[in-house]
Amino acid sequence: MTGDVKKVVLAYSGGLDTSIILRWLQETYRCQVVTFTADIGQGDELGPARKKAEAMGAAKIYVEDLREEFVRDFVFPMFRAAALYEGVYLLGTSIARPLIAKRQIEIVNEVGADAVAHGATGKGNDQVRFELTYYALKPDIRVVAPWREWDLHSRTDLVAYAEKHQIPIPRDKRGEPPYSTDANLLHISYEGKALEDPWLEPDADMYTRSVAPEDAPDKPAYVEIGFESGNAVAVDGKALSPAKLLERLNALGGAHGVGRVDLVENRFVGMKSRGIYETPGGTILFAAHRAMESITLDREAMHLRDELMPRYAKLVYNGFWYAPEREMIQALVDKSQEGVSGVVRMKLFKGLASVAGRKSPNSLYSLAHVTFEKDSVYNQRDAEGFIKLNALRLRLRKLAQD
Repeated sequence: MTGDVKKVVLAYSGGLDTSIILRWLQETYRCQVVTFTADIGQGDELGPARKKAEAMGAAKIYVEDLREEFVRDFVFPMFRAAALYEGVYLLGTSIARPLIAKRQIEIVNEVGADAVAHGATGKGNDQVRFELTYYALKPDIRVVAPWREWDLHSRTDLVAYAEKHQIPIPRDKRGEPPYSTDANLLHISYEGKALEDPWLEPDADMYTRSVAPEDAPDKPAYVEIGFESGNAVAVDGKALSPAKLLERLNALGGAHGVGRVDLVENRFVGMKSRGIYETPGGTILFAAHRAMESITLDREAMHLRDELMPRYAKLVYNGFWYAPEREMIQALVDKSQEGVSGVVRMKLFKGLASVAGRKSPNSLYSLAHVTFEKDSVYNQRDAEGFIKLNALRLRLRKLAQD
């Protein structure tokens, strides 16, 4: 089976695991390995990844900046859908995988490769997310998943393999890491090891994108976010690209301790796992978008979208970004967002991102109708017939029971 793979495109971070995978592919499959490293805002210097791939004999090396595409074509559509997995998780890791996998398939077509490979383990969600995207975009692609094939089962095994094949090992990778992390422009996650007991509070020094809420400034900060058709387009009156806008909100939210979540979630593969997430900019953006919708979106349109939100979030979490049902829901969502434009003012204070104001040229909010003062547009007597008609079936049910 290994002989039929001539060239494989590897999702490559440059870290210890994917460096070992690169060598393992060369040794096991006797194939050429093309590496692909995506810059989606993880904050790492990607130059070393290129140099390491060169030193290890990669057939071709791709290092690409996908930050704008990531936010514009993946994060923003998901936020238009107001997607939250299990009511809490803003899907920071989930939404990055279809972009990386899509670009891998594009590279497969460019270089004439016959396989793709990833570094996701056989216990997690990412293997599913990567591979569902691969098969959706190239149904006959060969997938190599080393963690499901090799006989390396521990950190000790990995270090021994690296030493045998002269793969450089960073000093902090020789011992068992306290947790694993995954980062991009939307969030950073922490999982495993020291976090596996859901009763234990994480160490205060673990967090990297936000100050502790109790250490945040004692004076609140206000930020105004401009929206057009459901997408954030400006911060404090300054137009920004999608990635630059999220970077700005990350900085503001992190400085005020916004966006920390401690979650026990249900993985697609069947087990529960505990994860810690920092999503400062996304937390602000999610609340601001809901506030913009509150005055611009029709009641039934909002309620219908909200009924579909858990389904949409589950599709993203489970890796079905390129499934027809996600695309169908997206079309409905995007239709609902046509008038979601205006400005929301957010207040950031001690870990909270709360709405301080909202305005829109498309506002459906009518002070003339809602006021408690005397008005000339609403006849309160109309409510009597409305209530009686809605109560009719309830009255008939009770009469039948009696």
